[in-house]
Amino acid sequence: MSSIVVPARLLTVVQLIPALHSGGAERSALEIARALVQAGHRSVVISAGGRLTEQLLAEGSEHITLDLGRKSLGTLTRLSALRRVLHELKPDIVHARSRLPAWMGWWALKGMAPRPHFITTVHGLNSPGSYSAILLRGERVIAVSQTVRDYVLSHYRWLEPGKVKVIPRGIDPAAFPYGHRPDDAWQKAFYAEFPALAGTPLLTMPARGTRLKGHHDAIELLADLKRRGIEARLLLLGVVEPGREAYVKELRELISTRGVTTQVVLTPPRSDIRDIYAVSSLVLQLSNKPESFGRTVIEALSLCRPVLGYAHGGVGELLAELYPAGRVPPGDRERLVERAAELLRVAPSISPLQSYRLIDMQQTTLALYDEVVGS
Repeated sequence: MSSIVVPARLLTVVQLIPALHSGGAERSALEIARALVQAGHRSVVISAGGRLTEQLLAEGSEHITLDLGRKSLGTLTRLSALRRVLHELKPDIVHARSRLPAWMGWWALKGMAPRPHFITTVHGLNSPGSYSAILLRGERVIAVSQTVRDYVLSHYRWLEPGKVKVIPRGIDPAAFPYGHRPDDAWQKAFYAEFPALAGTPLLTMPARGTRLKGHHDAIELLADLKRRGIEARLLLLGVVEPGREAYVKELRELISTRGVTTQVVLTPPRSDIRDIYAVSSLVLQLSNKPESFGRTVIEALSLCRPVLGYAHGGVGELLAELYPAGRVPPGDRERLVERAAELLRVAPSISPLQSYRLIDMQQTTLALYDEVVGS
């Protein structure tokens, strides 16, 4: 992978985000933090913390623990603390990646002299309104896909199109190498842990435990394949999380009702997702609401694994460009099972990924920082 270009001027960049547990915004924050450090800049993330904090620190960034994302009146009491931190840091740029932290950052910057540049990223298709509009108040607004850019421009007519720049998320091709196959030791350990997944085509759905991700559709798909005499197994990867017990119970009840109890495995998030993708016959992306991007699509395709997903939002955008054979109209159960059967029988070839690289996302973001400070 190419290296980050070292700029002439070194910056202090503060990123504001609710927490560092998991999710696309959190991963993007870490990826930009890493690029800033590699380029010699000072990188600071302010959040409530989480499991990714250790990685952030190990990669050379600083972390300041301040809960700016909790939707309660108590969060407002932290405004003076945030303002004090920003006065001490004297950042060149404050980059907000979520609505409430963006509001807090916006208020904290009032009256600062010199005032840091304020940049925002719209990571999701948020409900239109004054609360969400704060993410469009940055001097520059980053949209993670063309889908997101079109969405905000259609709902906020006052927004100047020239302020909104599409910088898609990206992956490191070295982390998801084309044609990768896990070694025998990993496969032996994986199938020993999950013997139900061995011996038949594996459908993997990597998604956190929320109804919006479409786990019900994945279970119905498996049951529909079974009725057609097509043997397969389903891995709901990442669905088991603290606080999601009621939802997991609901899924298990549906699995039992549909008669596929021995064919479905539910797991917490795992770090060996590359190897799991690599042994999967299909990777599913069945969110029932349009997603802003769909990183799992490019991760799987980078490994040369077929993806089956609903053709809306960022997922539909990616599939249309990179793997049209994997597109299905949202909620069309008949087309979903037909297309799954086709892809399990003979999947169209997948070319090595030439776009959506992590280095492109990092360099374009850092170039935007330089542009804003230079203006």
